[in-house]
Amino acid sequence: MQQMIHVKTKFERPDPDVVRRLAAFSSATIHEAQGKKGALSSRIKPIDRSMSFCGPAMTVRCAPQDNLMLQVAIHYARRGDVVMVGAGEFTDAGTFGDVLGNAMVAKGIAAMVTDSGVRDTQDLIDLGLPVFSGSISIKGTVKETLGPVNYPLVIGDEIVYPGDILRGDADGVVVVRREEAEEVISLCQARDDAERELIKAYHEGGTTIELCKLTDVLKAKGLLVEE
Repeated sequence: MQQMIHVKTKFERPDPDVVRRLAAFSSATIHEAQGKKGALSSRIKPIDRSMSFCGPAMTVRCAPQDNLMLQVAIHYARRGDVVMVGAGEFTDAGTFGDVLGNAMVAKGIAAMVTDSGVRDTQDLIDLGLPVFSGSISIKGTVKETLGPVNYPLVIGDEIVYPGDILRGDADGVVVVRREEAEEVISLCQARDDAERELIKAYHEGGTTIELCKLTDVLKAKGLLVEE
């Protein structure tokens, strides 16, 4: 009987130039442009609103209140990766702090995303490592349970595959399939261009009902306005 390989070290990462160009757009723009999909649960937030990242996902499954496989993942991660940890949304544990944060920075890892908790947040903010988490908790963890690294991961109500591109900013985290990234970049640019034109029209005196073409919609719904 063949034993399960816990750590897959080989998966296809996106071209760095694709990551760079996708990073020009916000998480919300990407979510909307690719058909209102890919947004992780709003429970996963940056520990500081100034934090921002874009990079390929390195997926990790940890047991609740256990960071053994997170440490294994950091060992195998490459420069520019985003280490993404699913721990069953167990938030009452500080599975990641400043010591592991420094280990990531030393390797050039782009960011840390987890549905569990983190601690030492001020030190992490000072360190400059983007950290997005389901909670902040000082409670300690154990190092007991083996789990999969670089397998498909369900986290934040989305499924993430190793090598998918993750974009995180003040508003949240969105996932883009690696093979769809070029198309998504084009859709994002078109959306940004359209929004700039809309904003310009507002400043030139246009109204929301007019510019958003709501006249017929509101009439059909029976909107009544006092004369």
